[in-house]
Amino acid sequence: MLPVLIAIDWSGIGAWRGKASWPDLRWMLAAAVPGIVGGTLVFGVLPEALFKLLVGLIAVGFALDRLLRRNRPPQDATTPKPLLAVLAGATSGFTSTIAHQGGPPAVAYLLHRQMPRQMFAATSVYFFAALNLAKLPTYIGLGVFTKTTLIASAVLLPLAPLGAWLGVKVLSGIPEKPFYWFATATLGVTGAKLLWDVLSAGPILSP
Repeated sequence: MLPVLIAIDWSGIGAWRGKASWPDLRWMLAAAVPGIVGGTLVFGVLPEALFKLLVGLIAVGFALDRLLRRNRPPQDATTPKPLLAVLAGATSGFTSTIAHQGGPPAVAYLLHRQMPRQMFAATSVYFFAALNLAKLPTYIGLGVFTKTTLIASAVLLPLAPLGAWLGVKVLSGIPEKPFYWFATATLGVTGAKLLWDVLSAGPILSP
């Protein structure tokens, strides 16, 4: 899926040009690089399920926190949170390399920022475009790509621009508050699905 995700990301960049939060991106991307390096060093050494469990717990925990504290004052969308941004970027880079599950940590941070929905979407697109592109040399070096996977990617690639266009159209019709509730619910469901997959598969640290 990595070549397809890269195509989707770069299709979305054109739609969201000039709307991303660069102060947040600078912190997140700077931390994502060592996260990718760390993930590369332990790739295939530690069980993938362990990191999926971690990401699932982060996603479910954050979604529940937002639901339980939904009446808290809004954040200042103009001011990044450097410590949280670094933590989210590093975790996202690491888990994305190991288990291709880098979305929840980064999305959780951006949801916490409560920035306008177009800024949220643009920042997400720019972050994952850079993250996925940075993983490409790593995956090539690890021999992840095969003839079969590349053929499957080529079949799916024409759908990338269509997906990006649909995303822009759908987002333009969703008001701010419902958008954030939907994004939070989606994050929680994603985390719950990861936890279910891990726990239903048996022991995480199999002998």
